[in-house]
Amino acid sequence: MTAAPEQIDVLDEAREQVLERGVGLTEAQVLKVLELPEDRVPELLALAHEVRERWCGPEVEVEGIVSLKTGGCPEDCHFCSQSGQFPSPVRSAWLDIPGLVRAARQTRDTGATEFCIVAAVRGPDKRLLSQVRDGIKAIRADGNDIQIACSLGMLTQEQVDELVAMGVHRYNHNLETARSHFPEVVTTHSWEERWDTLRMIRDAGMEVCCGGIIGMGETLAQRAEFAVQLAELEPDEVPLNFLIPNPGTPYENYPVVEGAEALRTVGAFRLALPRTILRFAGGRELTFGDLGAKQGMLGGINAIIVGNYLTNLGRPAQQDLDMLEELSMPIKALSQTL
Repeated sequence: MTAAPEQIDVLDEAREQVLERGVGLTEAQVLKVLELPEDRVPELLALAHEVRERWCGPEVEVEGIVSLKTGGCPEDCHFCSQSGQFPSPVRSAWLDIPGLVRAARQTRDTGATEFCIVAAVRGPDKRLLSQVRDGIKAIRADGNDIQIACSLGMLTQEQVDELVAMGVHRYNHNLETARSHFPEVVTTHSWEERWDTLRMIRDAGMEVCCGGIIGMGETLAQRAEFAVQLAELEPDEVPLNFLIPNPGTPYENYPVVEGAEALRTVGAFRLALPRTILRFAGGRELTFGDLGAKQGMLGGINAIIVGNYLTNLGRPAQQDLDMLEELSMPIKALSQTL
């Protein structure tokens, strides 16, 4: 006799659907995973690791990021200490071209294949695009062949075309959270405006990097919603951040996501996005610590940001490289990304 649908275990479903066929979980299935009891988290992580190995391979992609323009952003993203609307301690500043070249060189020296140039803006103006263009030229003149990505906010079609002409191969623009929750997080622009930028990026042939932040007051149902909305976008990479309650922001008193809950989220997103680069990004040090980070790497993660983040300190890059060596996880070579 066939079991009723409600009696079928979601991890058994995932083993056949995701591991064997490479088909991501539905929203309802992701929610079931997020609701698993803590004693089943190890089972979930083991399955997520199998999925990652099956559909992405064993290599880990390493990336460094640098802020070209910090602070003073006109938008009101409630999690962000770079918003000019909040009394955070972050002040507006620009990085000069020699500093950008040094940062790219240091990132390449870690073995990283990705270097992302980030700016705290609604979207780039002519000055910013000129800085990016000059910076990329200087990085190449330095003999650095690292892949260059950008995160410069919302774009017009003309700006997308300019970035393609500069040789930017991947663009980061996070949806941040589920569509239904977005108005609680940002009021100065819409989720749909972000989606439009991502569509133009994809249509222009650049790789799409799009993720978000966990722990901004969303429900588990909204986390499941977000996972499948990302899957619909089919991004090349999903950076998974966990909220850092930065002083001066509306979220400064929000609790840090607990380790077991965060690991469930990692496993659930891997099962929703079996073929996607899933990157440990901001907040992992605070949320996971050393042991949890290793569990996450063994639970579906296959990429990390090394070094510091935009306004928050990360771990020394060598600690992450040592962790990957301890876990016998090879770093993806630059030749594999070209």
